Amino acid sequence: MTRRKKIYEGKAKILYEGPEPGTLIQYFKDDATAFNAQKKAVLEGKGVINNRISEFIMTRLTTIGVHNHFIKRLSLREQLIREVEIIPLEVVCRNIAAGSIATRLGIPEGTQLPRSIVEFYYKKDELNDPLVSEEHVTAFNWANTQEIDDILATTLRVNDFLSGMFSAVGITLVDFKIEFGRIYEGDYCRVILADEISPDSCRLWDSITHEKLDKDRFRRDLGNVIESYTEVARRLGVMKEMPTVIQGGITGEPT
Repeated sequence: MTRRKKIYEGKAKILYEGPEPGTLIQYFKDDATAFNAQKKAVLEGKGVINNRISEFIMTRLTTIGVHNHFIKRLSLREQLIREVEIIPLEVVCRNIAAGSIATRLGIPEGTQLPRSIVEFYYKKDELNDPLVSEEHVTAFNWANTQEIDDILATTLRVNDFLSGMFSAVGITLVDFKIEFGRIYEGDYCRVILADEISPDSCRLWDSITHEKLDKDRFRRDLGNVIESYTEVARRLGVMKEMPTVIQGGITGEPT
C-alpha cells in the first residue's frame, strides 16, 4: 500500500491527506509535551486513549448541533476529519482557577471562578502562545467579529455540555482548550470546532478527591499519566473498547 502524504505534524498529532478532497486523516501520537515542548516524553498508549475519548466527545457534540471536523474513527489511532482552515487561536474556557490564570492573577488553585471565563491565546509556539484580546484578534484579522461571536457562543455551549457530562461520572471540568477552523461551502464560510478534546486539552479533577486526571500529571511529575487517562475513558464508558491499551504494543501509521 502507498504511504499517505504527511500534511502537518504537531506535538501530539499528525495530519495526513485524506481519501477524498476536503478530508484529512488525524493520527494520534504517544508523544507528550509540556511548557512549549521544553519537556518531552513518549507515553505508550496515550494516542489510542485520546483518539477514543475525542471520538466519544465529538460524536456527542454533533448530536446536540455543535458542528465539528470529526467524521469517523478509522483505527486505534486514526480519525477521518474534515479539512479546515485553522484560525490561529487557542480558545481556553475556565471554570476553576488553575494553571496560568492562578499564577497570573494570584488566585489560589481550586478557587471557583465567578463565572466561566473564555480567553484567547495567539497560536504561535515561538512566542509561547501569548494571551490576546478580542481587539488583537480583529486588528490582526485572525478572525472577524461574527466569527468571534460564534466562537464564544460555541465555547460556552461546549463548556455546559462537557461540565454536565463529566459531572455525571464524578469528574470536575476545571478548564479546557479548543481550536476552531473555517470550512467553505460555495460562497458561504462557517466556523466549526476542530482539533481534539481529551485529557491532553482539559483539566479534569476527581469530584471528591480532586485528584488530577489530566496532562498536569505529566507537567508536574505526578506519575500514573496513562492510568489517569484510562480512568477518564473508563468512566465515560469507552474503556471496554480498549482492552489492551496499557499492555503496550500499539503501533502503526496510516498507509
